[in-house]
Amino acid sequence: VPVTSGSSISAPRRLAAPWLDRWLAGHATELVAVRRRLHSRPELGYAEHETTALLVERLTAAGLAPRVLPSGTGVTCDVGSGSRVVALRADIDALPLMDVKEVPYASTVPGVCHACGHDAHTTMVLGAALALAGAPELGGRVRVIFQPAEESVPGGALDAIDGGVLKDVERIFALHCDPRLATGRVGLRTGPITAACDQVSVRLTGPGGHTARPHNTVDLVYALGKVITGVPGLLSRRADPRHGMSLVWGAVESGVAPNTIPRDGVLRGTVRMLSRDAWDSAEALVRGLIAEVAAPTGAVADVHYVQGVPPVVNDATSVGLLRAGTASALGPDAADDTEQSLGGEDFAWYLSHVPGALARLGVRSPAAAGPALDLHQPSFDIDEDALAVGVRLLVHTALTVLG
Repeated sequence: VPVTSGSSISAPRRLAAPWLDRWLAGHATELVAVRRRLHSRPELGYAEHETTALLVERLTAAGLAPRVLPSGTGVTCDVGSGSRVVALRADIDALPLMDVKEVPYASTVPGVCHACGHDAHTTMVLGAALALAGAPELGGRVRVIFQPAEESVPGGALDAIDGGVLKDVERIFALHCDPRLATGRVGLRTGPITAACDQVSVRLTGPGGHTARPHNTVDLVYALGKVITGVPGLLSRRADPRHGMSLVWGAVESGVAPNTIPRDGVLRGTVRMLSRDAWDSAEALVRGLIAEVAAPTGAVADVHYVQGVPPVVNDATSVGLLRAGTASALGPDAADDTEQSLGGEDFAWYLSHVPGALARLGVRSPAAAGPALDLHQPSFDIDEDALAVGVRLLVHTALTVLG
């Protein structure tokens, strides 16, 4: 992987030592092999048993002492010694999608696929741990956290935190694959970088009847339509627009016959926002709007609201440390400002306890043609040269903090 040496940002002298270059030169092929093994054997949240076993095996072989998390899957491990601790987190679960890629490492598990890059995240944090295990004195401990069930709600991060992974941690960092950025580029942002994400389900009920006599019944389909269009519209006027609050329906179910008014119908969607304060009050606001819109139709609304994850809000000092780590690892021009996303990410739970930051790592080949393959698509893949870039960035960022 071509890397520009040198940096305009002051960094500890050991960052210029050749040990990391030697390790990467000798293990780049191994990193690709690990990622392909994970990609071909994906596992859903809380079922990541093979992935956990692989991590324990590799970390133990490097002379480290990994510990399986109390949830039964996921691993944590410290590298180095001392009172100061910086954490690096990876998510290890896959998605319930069919892998449609025609590659040798395609998923062999029907209906399960690493379509969000978690296999790459896992490989990069594992690589960082293995590289650091053979490094000179670190000036403290680097704790690697391989967390299960990021794609679940409210997220496996809560189980990892309950398992003690943040004990003594002063800062925590994570990388997320970004298929819009070229390999070797890093996206950074201070403040909210991802959104809070909640789930809402609405069941409307009424007596039903014949479409010839809607005046004698409650027109459920009409009522559903009013909620579908009215609630998001009102939400945009009742919520502070600076909070980026958005309600989008993803599913609607009602009725079977063209001449029958159904007795019930269901809507399901997500509520997203970039403000922690807005997240705290979102449920009451959405419930009130649904009741307000449904009432004139005569339908009875039963609302089930599940609070998911808060927004990821990057700490300014931690972003500065990531920027310094990026400069030391990849050169002074490798970092880009990145935009906010309304996607959810349970890394936010860690940031409720300790300062830290999430960075976006470019995984698009500079030679790639055509539109980028977005996350959560069954055809998603990465430029595997990005694995070594991620290891380099994680190591340099950890050493910058401990320096």
